[in-house]
Amino acid sequence: MGEIGTQLVDIGWDANDQQAQVVHLAASFADSGEWVMDGFATAGRWIAHHLDIALRTANEWIRVGRALNQLPATSDALEEQTISFSKAKELTRSATPDNEAYLLAIAETVPAARLGAEIASWLNRFEADELIDARQHQSRSLTWRTEPDGTISFSASLPPVEAGRLIAAVDAATMNQSNSIRESEEDWPSLAQQRADGLVRAVTEGGINLQAEVVLHVRGDGATLDDGTPITSTAVANIVDEAFVRTLIHDAERKPINASSRQRHPTARQRRVVKERDRVCVDVENGGFVESG
Repeated sequence: MGEIGTQLVDIGWDANDQQAQVVHLAASFADSGEWVMDGFATAGRWIAHHLDIALRTANEWIRVGRALNQLPATSDALEEQTISFSKAKELTRSATPDNEAYLLAIAETVPAARLGAEIASWLNRFEADELIDARQHQSRSLTWRTEPDGTISFSASLPPVEAGRLIAAVDAATMNQSNSIRESEEDWPSLAQQRADGLVRAVTEGGINLQAEVVLHVRGDGATLDDGTPITSTAVANIVDEAFVRTLIHDAERKPINASSRQRHPTARQRRVVKERDRVCVDVENGGFVESG
C-alpha cells in the first residue's frame, strides 16, 4: 500500500472512531434533558442547531447511539475496528440482544454493500413470517427533497412484493420507450436515466394498464425476488391465487436445467433459465447473450 493509501486508511478508521463517539454522545445528550434548559423542543433540534446539520441526521445519531447502547458486542467490534461504522449503523436497524451475535458474525464476513441483503436473508429464515411482514409494512415510506441543482430526490421503502411490482412496471415502461430513445437521441441515456423516464411514464401515462411480470423464486430454503431479495412464504401465498406458476427444475448443484427444446429464438422459459443460471439476459434481436446489468 502506498503512502497516500496508508494515510487514507488510517484517517478513515479514525473517522469511524469519531463517528462512534458522536452517536454515543448524541444518545447520552438526548437522555440527559440538557436541551430542555436551552428552550429546544427536542434533543435532535438542539444538535441540528448547534452543529449546523440536518434534523434527520441529528435524529439518526440519537437512534444509532441508543441502539448501540443495547448492543455491547457490536459496540466492542466497532471500537476494535472489526467492523466499520457503516456496518454498525446497518446492524442497529435489525439487531437485538437475542440475535446480535448471529448478525454480527455476518457483518464480520461480508462486504458492507451486501450486509443489508444478508441480514434480511437471515431474518427471513429465523423470524416468523407474520413478524417480518408486519415490520416491513410498518417501515413503508415515501419522502422527497429538493437538491441544490433544483432536481427532486425521492426515497422510498416498500415491502419486497410491492417493490417488485413497482420495479417490474418501471422496467416494462423503460423497455417500451427504448425504440423512441434510439431514434431521437444521439447520446444513449444511462440505465438510471431511462428508468427515471420509465417511472414518470408508468405513473403519469396510464401505468395502471401496463402489464409487467414479477418473478418470484420459491425454493426449499426460502423465496426471493429475481434479484435475490428475500420474501416471506405468507407474502407469496397472498398473491399465488392471481399468479402464473412456472416450474424450473434445478440439478444437484442448484443449477437450472430442462430449458425445453432448441428454437431459433429463445422462449420466455429459456430466457429465465439463462438469467438464473448465468446471470445474463438474452438478446433476442441478435440471437445471442448480453450481460445483465
